[in-house]
Amino acid sequence: MDIEEPSPTAQTTPFEWIGGEERVKALVERFYDLMDLEPGYSDLRAAHGPALDNARQRLFWFLCGWMGGPSYYTDQFGHPRLRMRHMPFAIGIKERDQWVACMDQAMGETDVPEALRSRLKQSFFQTADWMRNKGV
Repeated sequence: MDIEEPSPTAQTTPFEWIGGEERVKALVERFYDLMDLEPGYSDLRAAHGPALDNARQRLFWFLCGWMGGPSYYTDQFGHPRLRMRHMPFAIGIKERDQWVACMDQAMGETDVPEALRSRLKQSFFQTADWMRNKGV
């Protein structure tokens, strides 16, 4: 599926660049579908419990605002406090790497423009690394 890649300007947000809510939703859906399908993400999937509906919705809301679109997440829950909200889960290097790899695969499979994909992957890695709470 080829989508027309918008030409980003200095004022373009990642939300606009990716194509808005529909494209963020497609990315989130593919991310969680891959988590269910790919054995290489099994540790990541196990950390999410039996149902993914809540996680799908919250990541969609979060990414919309984080990318410069509507602030659905903060309107509902306030400041994301990502590290605090993820403390109950053991997040080490393996979990970080699986999360970033799964998201990168989802970005590739949903045709996120390459320059944006590279930029987001770096930001996702930094955030995921900051959330690590176990050594390995």
